[in-house]
Amino acid sequence: MLMSLIRGNLTFASALIEILAILVIVFLILPFHEWAHAYTALKLGDTSIKYRGRLTLNPLAHIDPFGALALLLFGIGWAKPVPVDPRNFKKPKLYMGITALMGPVANIVAAMAGCLILNGIVKFAPEFIALNQVGVYVYEFFVFYIYINVSLAIFNFLPIPPLDGSKILFIFLPDKWVALFYRYEQFIAIGLLVLLWTGILSTPLNFLTQNLMNGLYWFTGLPFKLF
Repeated sequence: MLMSLIRGNLTFASALIEILAILVIVFLILPFHEWAHAYTALKLGDTSIKYRGRLTLNPLAHIDPFGALALLLFGIGWAKPVPVDPRNFKKPKLYMGITALMGPVANIVAAMAGCLILNGIVKFAPEFIALNQVGVYVYEFFVFYIYINVSLAIFNFLPIPPLDGSKILFIFLPDKWVALFYRYEQFIAIGLLVLLWTGILSTPLNFLTQNLMNGLYWFTGLPFKLF
């Protein structure tokens, strides 16, 4: 995001609004994402999660400073991963996949909440946006907020270790393939960072993010068509 400001792709006001949206993500939504992992793991049988300090929405338990900085600089970031012990699951691969799934789902839920608020403003107070500079800033905030949440969900759904999508993929792979992925996870993670840094993933990720964002906005707008 700050790189966009440096290149002149964002105005100073828009950059401040996006920074505010990112701070909301860091202090509220990333903890919600990680709490969703922890709570799901607990419900599926990993009771050891109770003693790891992650069954909370307190951001101090979840924030990773480097992940927060990466979100600020590049639009993709992370919190501290929740340590889940799959040995406590009756069906380790399946339950681990479900646990992983709930993190990106939390981001989609957060995005839908933003879409509902934005749809409500557009429906019931359109003049607030059209005739008021503060309204424009509010509109931009929710657009940024929704976009960041959706982009984090899409990114985490990628079936690449150590992202959540890899745990979902592992449900359908033989154990020997899963073990191979884990063996080379660090190298795969470095390759993923290179792809992000070079921008190779930017076009497909932006395409998927924009389309899912549009779909969520349309879906959450359906109730307002009744008025």
